[in-house]
Amino acid sequence: MSENKEPHVVKFVYDFTEGNKDLKELLGGKGANLAEMTNLGLPVPPGFTITTEACKVYLGSGEEPLALRDEVSEHLTALEEAMGKKLGQADNPLLVSVRSGAKFSMPGMMDTVLNIGLSDKSVQGLAKQAGDERFAWDSYRRLIQMFGKTVLGVEGELFEDALDAAKTAKKVTVDTELEAADLKKLVTKFKKIVKTEAGRDFPQDPREQMDLAIHAVFDSWNTDRAKLYRRQERIPGDLGTAVNVCSMVFGNLGPDSGTGVAFTRDPASGHQGVYGDYLQNAQGEDVVAGIRNTVPLAELEQIDKKSYDQLMKIMDTLENHYKDLCDIEFTIERGQLWMLQTRVGKRTAGAAFRIATQLVDQGLIDEAEALQRVTGAQLAQLMFPRFDEEAKVAQVGRGIAASPGAAVGKAVFDSYTAVKWSRSGEKVILVRRETNPDDLDGMIAAEGILTSRGGKTSHAAVVARGMGKTCVCGAEELEVDTKRRRMTVPGGHVVEEGDLISIDGSSGKVYLGEVPVVPSPVVEYFEGRMHAGANDADELVEAVHRIMAFADRKRRLRVRANADNAEDAMRARRFGAQGIGLCRTEHMFLGDRRELVERLILADSDEEREESLKALLPLQKQDFVELFSAMDGLPVTVRLLDPPLHEFLPDITELSVRVALAESRKDPHENDLRLLQAVHRLHEQNPMLGLRGVRLGLVIPGLFTMQVRAIAEAVAERKNAKGDPRAEIMIPLVGTVQELEIVRDEAEQVIAEVIEQTGVELKLALGTMIELPRAALTAGQIAEAAEFFSFGTNDLTQTVWGFSRDDVEASFFTAYLEKGIFGVSPFETIDRDGVGALVKSAVEAGRATRPDLKLGVCGEHGGDPESVHFFHEVGLDYVSCSPFRIPVARLEAGRAASSSAGSDHR
Repeated sequence: MSENKEPHVVKFVYDFTEGNKDLKELLGGKGANLAEMTNLGLPVPPGFTITTEACKVYLGSGEEPLALRDEVSEHLTALEEAMGKKLGQADNPLLVSVRSGAKFSMPGMMDTVLNIGLSDKSVQGLAKQAGDERFAWDSYRRLIQMFGKTVLGVEGELFEDALDAAKTAKKVTVDTELEAADLKKLVTKFKKIVKTEAGRDFPQDPREQMDLAIHAVFDSWNTDRAKLYRRQERIPGDLGTAVNVCSMVFGNLGPDSGTGVAFTRDPASGHQGVYGDYLQNAQGEDVVAGIRNTVPLAELEQIDKKSYDQLMKIMDTLENHYKDLCDIEFTIERGQLWMLQTRVGKRTAGAAFRIATQLVDQGLIDEAEALQRVTGAQLAQLMFPRFDEEAKVAQVGRGIAASPGAAVGKAVFDSYTAVKWSRSGEKVILVRRETNPDDLDGMIAAEGILTSRGGKTSHAAVVARGMGKTCVCGAEELEVDTKRRRMTVPGGHVVEEGDLISIDGSSGKVYLGEVPVVPSPVVEYFEGRMHAGANDADELVEAVHRIMAFADRKRRLRVRANADNAEDAMRARRFGAQGIGLCRTEHMFLGDRRELVERLILADSDEEREESLKALLPLQKQDFVELFSAMDGLPVTVRLLDPPLHEFLPDITELSVRVALAESRKDPHENDLRLLQAVHRLHEQNPMLGLRGVRLGLVIPGLFTMQVRAIAEAVAERKNAKGDPRAEIMIPLVGTVQELEIVRDEAEQVIAEVIEQTGVELKLALGTMIELPRAALTAGQIAEAAEFFSFGTNDLTQTVWGFSRDDVEASFFTAYLEKGIFGVSPFETIDRDGVGALVKSAVEAGRATRPDLKLGVCGEHGGDPESVHFFHEVGLDYVSCSPFRIPVARLEAGRAASSSAGSDHR
């Protein structure tokens, strides 16, 4: 081997007795938790973990670390001594599993190989050792199948087809009905497939098997599906995966053996009880792959009460130790229970809120920790509409409610079609017998996932819950034919690809056609139309209510709304808004007022312009009276007119055609001609960087002063009516302090005139929107003339990146996301390194000039969970977002304030 650079680490391999749950970064989640269970004295098969540092060296150089082979040999020897057998020896073979395990759970995304150590010789020894020839040959065929696909890159369907052919020849339907002689023939067939497809024989040397499997697990960190999953879940790409080498225990030794997955609480609802799946005479991959339908975990009590009782005690131990919902994998080998894995379990949004409050009530966690157990994204999911249970739509099946939600779309039967149709704007439901990791891109593209096999612990269910995607699994009565792209439902009706179906992930019901939706009970709660009670929906509302109360007590950031009228303002107030952070006045100039704006633009003299402004003034004043009334007692930040004036004029093409047709009839319309001239005069190549914002106020005399007068008079009127209006006037698109000073002087003069006319004392704050890089860079100067800043991060993102949002999102953002250039769109989550750096420097410079400077943000980033944490960190006073996102912002502001180092519940 050539020399390679290695990180300075003490060692690359840890025995299960050496680690603990806090070493996830080094040992991966699986290895750290296996070590923790070993420390707790739970029955864990002996083994060792190869660290993520070893993976990083391997991925960086293409070769394993120089010390790794010797360290693995040392730990393997110790394992052999502990087990009293050697890896792959002919008479009494030790077999091991080689399994991936990254810091963050990535279910099904990376590789696992079971039964390492079996060969043509050792399979005979395993048969004698177990006293079961069928078991030994079944284990051997599983190894060749898994090793061939995972390590040697053989197409998995070739093995599946051969297995199906063997069952057909035997006239049986499940694997367990194949006898030893059938499995021997299958092993021969599998080895031929490997030779033909991989160009080499299946390796008979057990150490070669193990080393190749370790490398394959390292390599699986960078598979397309793993990269896609990491981007989807925002998991860093430089963490690497650990590798766990564990002595095999066998669930496929007959009816007194089996394998299962258990949850300490229901991951779908959060309710306490016995939840999970069990499969007799099977290995672990059979459960999560969903290839055989399981029985509920509760049935294990009748099958093997001793193991069931022991498992219940262990589950209680683990939940109290981890203080959270635990996801557990176990195997029973001839009546002996073995723990193969535990981790903090993925859960649905509703379960997350219920479990967090349950754990507070049990005294296991406090309010601050409860806030770290839920997310704004989960709250947003709970606010989505749900199916109307009263609707008369044909129900055609029912499966297991694996991940809640109401999903409607066209049935598609493979991932490629799901992605293709989704990119064309179609909403689709991915229908499969069972999903596997290769289906990830289709699962992401689909509105929901429907499978005819598997349960709550199948690949489809686990991945869907992690993504917050609607999923129904194990709908056995549906006959899915992926090759013919159709699904047959009870009664013989055939659902062809492209037919519309609906799936309810909360009930497991499957419907033909589109089911109408009704508002979420969580939205009804925020609207004040629902209160906590006894049923399931009310329990969820009560949990949300309590978590929101925790957040509101903890948070420092205030949350305002982006709202332009009284109706939106009232809704925002019901959702918990503490004011309006952005009132876009340009929205008030549309509709019936467009003609007045046209007259303003077409004005040929000061008199005509004054007449137009005079006509607009009372309308603007009434807008503000209504708005200040709706938000009485709370601040309202009014942004003066911002967009280019040509947006208020007709489309240039349509108007040109209209004028041309009129001229051809020799009947030109004078106003249309003047409009066309104005459109041409105001036309700009890039209007977002042209005559708009403060530039309008400086170029169009009287425009901004009219708006300021309307605001001031509305405040005075509300005060005379014993109201408590708190208006703030925001000047948009300022790039230099001189612009702001001129507009501010004019505004103060108008406010003074209104005070004199009305006799009402007015205190109107004057500030600006920071949405240009230059404004951010000169914030210290601008703060001399501004009482507040509101960061317009939508425009700031455009100008920092040089993006036109309307154009680039459709043209190349998809490619940038797929290539990993973006982990997420910078318009969705703030770019901390670029835009965020400007915001941070502007905050520091502004407050250095004016310590009492009020600071907020009014772009849609104000409602993005990750961005809210950034705004908390840099010291803003408030965030502002659309009314529907206010609860999310409130929750995330509370989470940001209560978060502590080391809290990580991904």
